[in-house]
Amino acid sequence: MFLHIGMNYMLKTKYIVAIFDIENTSECQITRDFLAKAEKSGKVITVGYELPKSYIIYNEKGKSNIYLTQFSIATLQKRLQTERE
Repeated sequence: MFLHIGMNYMLKTKYIVAIFDIENTSECQITRDFLAKAEKSGKVITVGYELPKSYIIYNEKGKSNIYLTQFSIATLQKRLQTERE
């Protein structure tokens, strides 16, 4: 199964590690450091042109990326649920 996260990006759901709300989690210094380190390593992929509302940690075959998406967690959860039905 796949999850459409914006633009032309489709992620295989079995490789999604976690989905986080960017506003709530970015208040924590550890999370900000984690995202900054990932960005410096070239592992952050911004999907779309709007401000991101959530980020997805994705690990496929040992390669990890973080996708920043304009969709809220609620929207992504609905898409996952619809895909499973």
